[in-house]
Amino acid sequence: MKIFIGYEPREDIAYNVCVHSILARQPKAEVIPLVQQELRDLGLYTRDIDKLASTEFTFTRFLVPELCNYNGWALFIDCDTLITTDIQELFHLADDRYAVMCVKHDYKVSEEYKMDRQKQTSYPRKNWSSVMLFNCSHPSNKALSNKLINDPDTTGAYLHRMSWLEDSEIGELNHTWNYLADVYTDIPNPKIIHYTSGGPWFTEYKNCPFNHSWNMELTHYLSPFP
Repeated sequence: MKIFIGYEPREDIAYNVCVHSILARQPKAEVIPLVQQELRDLGLYTRDIDKLASTEFTFTRFLVPELCNYNGWALFIDCDTLITTDIQELFHLADDRYAVMCVKHDYKVSEEYKMDRQKQTSYPRKNWSSVMLFNCSHPSNKALSNKLINDPDTTGAYLHRMSWLEDSEIGELNHTWNYLADVYTDIPNPKIIHYTSGGPWFTEYKNCPFNHSWNMELTHYLSPFP
């Protein structure tokens, strides 16, 4: 089980708590941070700094199939998530018919800004790419080469809307696997909580939905004993 987590320096504590939430429930998981500078050092990511990108992993997440040598299944998740179950449950849902599996959100943003005063934007298939179960072996994912991703003509819209795939190649996951904390209200104990607008690690979001879940995980992460 390879799990790639987008790393954003401004949210280092969110990343570490996310990792803890995975490994505390599935110690055998292989967690790999997507650190932009490390990918630049390897020559895998060469795009100019994108001033419109809300995180450092806006584009690098799409390198996952190549990082896995186009073999097997791998998960990408944003760092502002909290996993509340054994992540192996999600891998059990992997279906070889699909190139990518994700939660197919359909909603409109209501707020103007999100985390750390970043401008909130609305676009088709918003947040589909924030949790992606990649079938790295699928032939269609061969299109996701570092050449494509580093091409300045390859837009964020093209990638985040999964435009390299046919619609039939995108499998659907229940929204418990990417539960937008500020959007959904129907599941009391979702399996992946996504603090998409901002999490409790930001002062202005300390009272956001599911803040108690994150703060409890933070306490366990900071505790030196099990």
